[in-house]
Amino acid sequence: MSWAIAPLAVGIATLLLVQRKLYPYFWEDLLYYARVRRVGKAMMARMKRGVVTYLQCFELQARNIPQKAFIVFEDQVLSYRDADVRSNRFANVLRSHCGLRHGDIVALLMNNEPDFICVWFGLCKLGCEVAFLNFNIKSQSLQHCLHSCGAKALVVGSDLMASLEEVLPTLMDSGIDVCVAAERSSLKDSGIDVCVAAERPSLKNIRTLLDQLDSASPEKPELDAPPPNLMDNFLFIFTSGTTGLPKAARISHIKAVMCMAFLRLCGARGSDRVYLPLPLYHMSASLLGIGGCIQLGATCVLKRKFSASQFWKDCLKYDITVFQYIGELCRYLVNQPKTAEEASHKVRLAAGSGLRADVWKELVRRFGKIQIREAYGLTEASIGFVNYTDEIGPIGRASYFNKLNLPFEFLKCDPQTYEPIRTDSGHCIKVSKGEAGLLVAPVMFTNPFLGYAGDKAMSERKLLRDVFRTGDVYFNTGDLMLQDHRDFVYFKDRIGDTFRWKGENVSTTEVSEVLGGLDFLLDVSVYGVTVPGYEGRVGMAAVVLKDDHGLDGERLYSHLIHTLPPYAWPWFLRVQTSLDMTDTFKQQKGRLVQQGFSPHTVQQPLYFLDASQRTYTPLTAHTYQHIVSGKKRL
Repeated sequence: MSWAIAPLAVGIATLLLVQRKLYPYFWEDLLYYARVRRVGKAMMARMKRGVVTYLQCFELQARNIPQKAFIVFEDQVLSYRDADVRSNRFANVLRSHCGLRHGDIVALLMNNEPDFICVWFGLCKLGCEVAFLNFNIKSQSLQHCLHSCGAKALVVGSDLMASLEEVLPTLMDSGIDVCVAAERSSLKDSGIDVCVAAERPSLKNIRTLLDQLDSASPEKPELDAPPPNLMDNFLFIFTSGTTGLPKAARISHIKAVMCMAFLRLCGARGSDRVYLPLPLYHMSASLLGIGGCIQLGATCVLKRKFSASQFWKDCLKYDITVFQYIGELCRYLVNQPKTAEEASHKVRLAAGSGLRADVWKELVRRFGKIQIREAYGLTEASIGFVNYTDEIGPIGRASYFNKLNLPFEFLKCDPQTYEPIRTDSGHCIKVSKGEAGLLVAPVMFTNPFLGYAGDKAMSERKLLRDVFRTGDVYFNTGDLMLQDHRDFVYFKDRIGDTFRWKGENVSTTEVSEVLGGLDFLLDVSVYGVTVPGYEGRVGMAAVVLKDDHGLDGERLYSHLIHTLPPYAWPWFLRVQTSLDMTDTFKQQKGRLVQQGFSPHTVQQPLYFLDASQRTYTPLTAHTYQHIVSGKKRL
């Protein structure tokens, strides 16, 4: 036997050496693929038992671990059973008091708090489709969002009622019922007295929910409706609109359930306490974060709003072991002065997206042995990546095993229009490794695309047809990626008329339309530019003034306050005599983006948004230097 064992051992050793040299991440890829397969099999087993939807997964955990802490918020703790009962009560109040029924579309406008989740689940128990609204949006965008998704009613948090004062009569006149997660007596503090509205009787129809909650039944209401289909719409989540106002992306049940696996795939466990400071109206917090905790049976520590100075104190106070991030959040943390708490926490895992390599390195160096799981995903589709290795910088891997889970490709595209380049036969071309390409994924059961509510044309523009063969359909992510020779994937840029700032996607068209409402501006071109020390791109606008008009910085600032959330404001302006256009009359922004906001590069007059002066002031070389050095913060 010895004569046979020796050559076998040599052969195995040789294979391992070759594998380590040519395929160094083979075992990591294989193990991650096996983990995904296990999660998929567990999901299929649950479905065979009738646990099909996101809500049913939560209800299963409420039965299995009723006393386990589900949501911790400030000094409040809700167990899985507590949250289930409270959502049942909300469902019964929303049906009996507000008249909501199966199939109704209901918008939800609330800050991060436990009742966001309980109201959401209560609406789901009625069979309603819920639309999450960004609480930063202004009146025009709010009305557009409600109209585009076809909302019958709006549930709003008591602390946000004052922000509705301007638009409330219009909503009521449009037949949209408004339900407030408050007691009627407390609404006087919001500045809107619904008890006395003689000048507009319709305002008396505003319904409050908490008055009825304690007396409502704690049992789940029975529905006379067919069971949900996995391809049915579950949620509406709004994304930035490349042609103007936000788009209502339809989220299917299968997409929502697949999102629940995110934290498990990143290495989180049921014993973890997950810190969630991200806004719940985003998919990252609601589907990946809350859903991830539900899937694991873990505890979510919910934060009303992210605070860099309180972050590590909260981690100690609540025994945090996992936190969810966006890149900007991590940059805020590394820019904070050192504290005792940052060295004595129990955090072992951070999962999220948008983390740049320089911040990544500093985060690991400064805050201890925290395992980083950088990821990439989309609201509209299921294609995504997780970097499950310790390599700093990539968003994931594009190995053979990864493509077995969710197929994807990177396409050659025109550097000016970003449209895929096609051969004479009409089919697209894959890029080579090391070359940036457009990320696309086939539309299929595990990667459905239900489109945008009320916008068939925009939905169709997200699809590519006849990509590699006649009749195939691919989802166009609109993102440029690069796959290197080791099969790591790097995010390069987001194409189209959007940019990302302060963790939010901004539509340049929407900002342009808002600025176009000022009578002293003839033409506007909005785009995003990079600033050293910041994630994403900050807003900038090239403007053309009308004849005999000057730049009125104070009016422009006041206009922005009333029409756009701060993350969408253009912080820099360049005043030009005209804007460059293409042959098809589209604005040429490439040169503008490349030149940025440097007075040394841009010959035209430059202005900076000085919030302390509430106006735009000339951007001098001195101010520019303070901005790029970090002395002056945006």
